Amino acid sequence: MSTAEPSRPALANLYDGLLQEVTGDHGGEGTILAHRVYRREDAPAGIAFVDLVVLPPRTSIGVHRHADDQETYVILSGRGRMTLDGEEFTVRAGDVVPNRPHGAHGLVNDSDDDLKLLVLEVGPLGGER
Repeated sequence: MSTAEPSRPALANLYDGLLQEVTGDHGGEGTILAHRVYRREDAPAGIAFVDLVVLPPRTSIGVHRHADDQETYVILSGRGRMTLDGEEFTVRAGDVVPNRPHGAHGLVNDSDDDLKLLVLEVGPLGGER
């Protein structure tokens, strides 16, 4: 009788092959990769969308505004330069940046490595779905 544990299958990347090219996102530079994990119509109440986003080196999400929704960037890996309401600062893995309703925000990958993030957008409280 063998006491060795049975081998386990390798965990697959759930988003492998799902990332789509997006060129000039919000007027940004280059082509980024994105996958919409949840859309407003499929998401739990209050969530407008959840996106998995990859910014290759020297690409960006252009500075833009949303209406009443609050968008939060969760930096998963890499680093870059965030613009938030006219201020610029460095972001890196582990940073969480809330972009308040009507605020101006954008992100540039100024490094030599991919910048990966989750983008979570929550609709206004009491708003229609």
